[in-house]
Amino acid sequence: MNPKLRVKLSLMLNYFVFAILLNSVGTVILQVQNNFGISESSASILEAFKDLSIAITSFLIASYVVRIGYKRAMLLALILVTAACLAMPFLPSFWMTKLLFATVGVSFALIKVSVFATIGIVTEDEKEHASFMNFLESFFMVGILSGYFVFSAFVDDSNAASTAWLKVYFLLAGISFAAFLLLLSTPLDESEVQQEHDDSKSFAEEFAGMVRLMMKPLVLIFVVSAFIYVLVEQGIMSWLPSFNSKILNLPTSLSIEMAAILAGSTALGRFLAGFVLRKLAWFPVVAVSLVLAAGLVLISLPLASGIEEGRVITGWFDAPLAAFVFPMIGLCLAPIYPAINSAILSALPVRQHAPMSGLIVVFSALGGTTGSMITGYMFEHYDGQTAFYMSLIPLATLLVTLFVFNRMVNKG
Repeated sequence: MNPKLRVKLSLMLNYFVFAILLNSVGTVILQVQNNFGISESSASILEAFKDLSIAITSFLIASYVVRIGYKRAMLLALILVTAACLAMPFLPSFWMTKLLFATVGVSFALIKVSVFATIGIVTEDEKEHASFMNFLESFFMVGILSGYFVFSAFVDDSNAASTAWLKVYFLLAGISFAAFLLLLSTPLDESEVQQEHDDSKSFAEEFAGMVRLMMKPLVLIFVVSAFIYVLVEQGIMSWLPSFNSKILNLPTSLSIEMAAILAGSTALGRFLAGFVLRKLAWFPVVAVSLVLAAGLVLISLPLASGIEEGRVITGWFDAPLAAFVFPMIGLCLAPIYPAINSAILSALPVRQHAPMSGLIVVFSALGGTTGSMITGYMFEHYDGQTAFYMSLIPLATLLVTLFVFNRMVNKG
């Protein structure tokens, strides 16, 4: 097998593993409410344990990952996650759940910085970079899609307080270890990056370089855009199972399963964008996507208002229309994140890809935490429909910031 193709396959499997773990937070938020009597706003803290650990780790070590080595950093991340998953079923508690997501967050910071930086090594030009970024992100969404069905298979609808669902972590530990073995046996030539890297710089100097990079106007407007996008995406993704359960009155396992529509539509959108962005400039595609996303919010959420109180729903065929229509927002949002990430990385030299990847991870994580906590607050103090209607505000803001970002990229 071509060495670069083997590296790409390894990167995709690494992303698949973390897609399941990271985005299980919505499912786990619902389950800790059932198992441990945790309130909505308290359960939303799980997003913070995940995302703040991602942000802090990325901010501290992203500029230093080149020295560690991309492959070594990814191997460390995979073995940490394997250990955390094995511990979870033996320590069923809210504090262990927090520790799990903190470990997943730290590990994902290492993975994502390394993966994003490695893409520059295994792609030849800007269009191939943008295309593979979308294919990679679409595979991430396939992982999320798989995760919903994997978790729902372990949920006991007849006993909401059952912790049998925790056995899913044995399976996830096995997948993570398989990813570790694949990466361990995959050659990755990092010599080009190592040659450009100045080993004489101290950790403080490396860190200062990343902070200076963030102060560039082009990078600054990008990180604001990335923050806003993930705020919207994670707010919807983390709370969709709860929306299905509490607003649409679906059974718990079905609420989790039907949230997979969002992951599936996003995966399809990113897969198609991988082809479209080979032919078209990224900004028109993204602008149309944002307008369509806002339109879908306005069309789909009123459908949730007509759900009959006490209506018995047993499966996909008698679920309300809103459960199918609203998650299609993933198809609209899909191209945005990979496209803007590729645009900023392609605009910078390869030696700056690791620190820039760190900034992407930091501000994505902060956006995810903010989005989930705001949505959780709205769920608890208003209702799920109001929470999701509020996504229209950041969607409009994002269109403006990306317009400015595109103009700055084109000016060089």
